[in-house]
Amino acid sequence: MFTLVIGTLTGCTAAPAPEPESPKEKYLFILPDDVDSFRGSLADAIMAQAEAQNIGIEAVKIGNSTDKEIELISSAKENGFKAIICLPSDNSVVPRLNAMSNDLPIIYLNNQPADEHLKANKYVYVGSFEEQAGQFQAEYVISRLGKGAMNVIILEGDKHHSATNSRTTGVKSTLIENGVNANFVLVAHANWSDKEAADRFLTFMETGQSVDAVFCNNDTMALGVIEVLKEIGFDYTKIIVCGIDATAEGCASIAAGEMAFTVFQSAKGQAQKAIEAARILGDGGTLDYVGGITKDHKYIWVDFEPVDISNVDNYMN
Repeated sequence: MFTLVIGTLTGCTAAPAPEPESPKEKYLFILPDDVDSFRGSLADAIMAQAEAQNIGIEAVKIGNSTDKEIELISSAKENGFKAIICLPSDNSVVPRLNAMSNDLPIIYLNNQPADEHLKANKYVYVGSFEEQAGQFQAEYVISRLGKGAMNVIILEGDKHHSATNSRTTGVKSTLIENGVNANFVLVAHANWSDKEAADRFLTFMETGQSVDAVFCNNDTMALGVIEVLKEIGFDYTKIIVCGIDATAEGCASIAAGEMAFTVFQSAKGQAQKAIEAARILGDGGTLDYVGGITKDHKYIWVDFEPVDISNVDNYMN
């Protein structure tokens, strides 16, 4: 009887209740708009990385409102966020963003602040070294056209964006260092837009001047140039059109024999590093062992990769 009672009680014992899930860490992700293809890819990659690592992230689009940006950053700590990932709409306001952070770390992406506005293991930048992208473009054009005289167009991004100046500088300095006699027949801002790039380029073509290479600060603008060449019936293989970012559209254009060259910027790689840095700094750690960290612990670099018809299949997805 005793054995029967004990066995019955044991059989009826309820399974232990599952442990409650520990609350996710919370991070704030601030971004302007995502009309630019790469910026949209980067935003998607941040959210995918957050989900894969089971962390809580709140993404807020601010348009181009620096006031909204400051408001979000100043209230982040009291709202329980451990760190902030930010694509600054205007990198000139970064000192104010830092000052209003209430000592929360900020990981900047896509729009590089001035070096003096970064601080080791506190206010850091994750990205790719932008001058290298322009360097790769120029080296490709030199490999095709040699080091003689050439007429060159540069279509630039937003004048307030750090990548604009750096990518253009990379093109110019590489041409100069290689002794190329480059005649810059047009250098103009097209603000990352295919439409604006098309307008600038069409206006130039109507002057009847010749051009050998068009360097665009991103793929979207390069595709705008290609569309103009198609519309006016010009043989686009006669002009070398270069972009940056290796977007899906840009790679498809290269595969079709239209755009000649682009530079792969890894949205996934930058997102991984940004999330890694946010978690470490949010827990009060340092970036000593993060891959790509610079000695001053202000930058985490993710390498660019050159893309042309010979390897574009590797980047199509």
